[in-house]
Parts: sequence; C-alpha cells; structure tokens
Amino acid sequence: MEKMRIHAAGIDIGSRQVFVSIENQPVKIFETFTSDLESLSTYLLSNEITTVAMEATGSYWYVLYDILADSGLGVWLVDGRQTRQVPGRKTDIKDCQWIQQLHSYGLLNRCYVPDLLIKELRSYERLREDHIRSAGIHVQHMQKALIEMNIRLPEVLSQVHGASGTALITAILSGERDRHKLVSLCHKSVREKKGEELLKALEGHYTPQGLFALDQAYKAYLFYQGQILECDKQIQRTLEKINKDKNLPADTSAGSRKPIRHNKPKVDGLGNHLLKIFDGRDATKLPGITDYNWLQLYSELGSDLNKWPSEKHFTSWLGLSPGQNNSGKRNKSKGKPSVGQIFKEMAHGLLNSKYIGLGAFAKRLRSKKGPAIAIKATARKLAVQYWRLMVKGSEYIEKGVENYKAILKQQRHRLLQRLSLELNVGLVPL
Repeated sequence: MEKMRIHAAGIDIGSRQVFVSIENQPVKIFETFTSDLESLSTYLLSNEITTVAMEATGSYWYVLYDILADSGLGVWLVDGRQTRQVPGRKTDIKDCQWIQQLHSYGLLNRCYVPDLLIKELRSYERLREDHIRSAGIHVQHMQKALIEMNIRLPEVLSQVHGASGTALITAILSGERDRHKLVSLCHKSVREKKGEELLKALEGHYTPQGLFALDQAYKAYLFYQGQILECDKQIQRTLEKINKDKNLPADTSAGSRKPIRHNKPKVDGLGNHLLKIFDGRDATKLPGITDYNWLQLYSELGSDLNKWPSEKHFTSWLGLSPGQNNSGKRNKSKGKPSVGQIFKEMAHGLLNSKYIGLGAFAKRLRSKKGPAIAIKATARKLAVQYWRLMVKGSEYIEKGVENYKAILKQQRHRLLQRLSLELNVGLVPL
C-alpha cells in the first residue's frame, strides 16, 4: 500500500491537552488554551504539514478546526468510529499516531463541516430547539400545578399554553376566581364549543403552594419564549447576511406558503430567504415540509447536497437506510446525525394525512411492520425526494391517495398474472 499524503499529521483532542503526531517525529503535546492552539498551528506549518486529520470529539474540535483552516491547512474532521481499532493498549499518544498513519494512507473519510455562516445559523437554530424543549418542560409543570388544584384545563383545552389557556392562567395568578369572568377571557370559538365544560373545569381547589408552582412554571415558560424570540432575531440577521447580494430568480415568487402549526419562527420573509439561497428550488412542494422544516434542514445540511454522490449515500449518512442483518445479528450504528430525526418528524406528520400518497404508503407499511419502520421508510423516501430536488432539480408532483391505490392495484394484477403463468392456471375476471 502506497502513501497518498506525505505531509500529513494526526491530532487527538482532549479537554486539557492536544496530542500531535508527525511522521518520524516524537508526539508533541499542547494545552487547549487559544495561545497554545495557535502555537500548534505554527508548529505544523514549520514542519511543512499540508493536511491534518482529527477526531470529532464533542465540541472540543470547533476552535482548533477554525484556527487550522484559517492558517491554510487542509483539515479533515473524521468520525471516531473509523480510528478506534488502535493496536495494543489504547493511549492518547497511540491514538494520534494511528490517526496520522491512517490519514497518510488515505483510509479516512471526511466528515461534513458547514461554512461559517451556515455554522452560525446552525448554532442559533439548535439553541432555539433547546429553548423549545425547555419551554415544553415548563408547560408540563403548569399542567401539573393545575391538576394538583383540580383545575382541569388540560382535559378541556388542547393546549394549556395557547391563547385561551395563557389568558386563563394570567387571570388566575392575578387573583380572579369568578368562573364566568374567566371563561369570558377565552376565544369565542372555545366559549361556544366548550363553555359549559370550562365552567366545570375551573371549579378548582386553590392552594397557596399550587398557585406558587403555577406562577413559577408560567414565568419560566415566558422566559424561554423570550429566548426563542431572541434566537429568531439572530436567525433573521444571519439569513440577511447570507442573502446580502442575492435576488429571487426570474419567474419565482414565494406566494402563499404552507402554514406552520407549531413553533413558527418570527422571521420576516422566511420563504423568500430560502428560495434565494436555493436559486428558486422550493422544498415546500414536497409533502410534509414547511418553511420551518426547510430552515432546519438548511442549517444542518447547507445548500450544496452534491457532497453526497448519490441518494443512497445521502440516506445512509442520515441513518435512514434499511437495517443490515449479518449472521442473524442486527448491525446497529451509533452517532447518527440529528437531521435524520428531522425527516422522521416530518414523516410522522404524514401518517395522519388523508390525501397524500406518501401518507397512504406510511399507513400501509405501519399496518404490516409497525410505526417505527413505517416512519423510517417514509422519512427515507422524503429524503430521497429532497436530494433529487436540490441536486437534479427533479420536481415532485403529488398525485394523491387514489393514484397510489391505483398503482398498488396494478402491481397486484401483474403479480397475479405472473403467478398464473408459473402455476399454469387461467385468470377469469368477475
């Protein structure tokens, strides 16, 4: 086996120290302070190193990656699963030497690392998702406090943190106890459909500790809503920087967009921003994808999907490929990217669709193999369509459930014809 890279180095990153291996030289150790990382870069350049490989270890690699890339080095971020088979006793020194050796022979695959602006957008979007999860925890705390006082709002209202629910909670915390006045604060449609039930639900047993818990949970929920709004402002500024010198392609208009039901970001012209980035290709034409889902995908994948040579490479990287069974044992992989989960969430929404062909496929598969496999298979189909749209420009045309049923019927008819030939029997139409 011949070496592909002569001037290559390997780096093993820890929380306190960084180990650097250059061929035919002793391993050099640097601390993780910024000045030491800059000295590491100078050390590599002084030894005429042109390319470096290092493991994607937690968040320790972020700053070192940027420093080395800014110095002109070719930085390869690699999955730790590719380098774990170190001969002999595993140590940090042996790890970096092993990484250097594998890299010099071209045996490592490069991880996807987004551009600086996309990395910035990804940071804001992931932080926003963290705040949404934290806010959800405090919604549960509000529900618990209400139930402890036997105020049965969770059983009557679909969302305690909706417009009517928050109006009721605010009034209760302000001291209002008159049930009729409380019901009058709800939305008109809620009063008309659930007025009597709300009157019964609001007949609670108020306690000081229950009101205190409700107040704490509600204030925490409002705090995270403010944090989400701040993230939205940063997302808006980053999208404006990305599209600073871009215009919508001719004959392209955002027009009316799909409604975003939950956690809608307060970003002006979100659809227009995304259409500019993708040169007019509209991912919301695919079933289950809204501008919010599209923003999530863009922040994780970027706009150039040519990094994945084929749709099979893409779905495999997402962790959506069918499972492999070797000698009766399932080959389970770990460390799948979070973007695969985004496709699964969209596929889960299609399970409730009555008019989309992909939703009919998901329901049919769920009845045979269960919801987990159905969601994964549907997510894979959706990811394939997304890759084709962004790489090949292939437009997706939704033909509906009836067309899907007609295709199934044709497939069954062909199967029957094939079986009749094999068994030498005739088919008689009814």
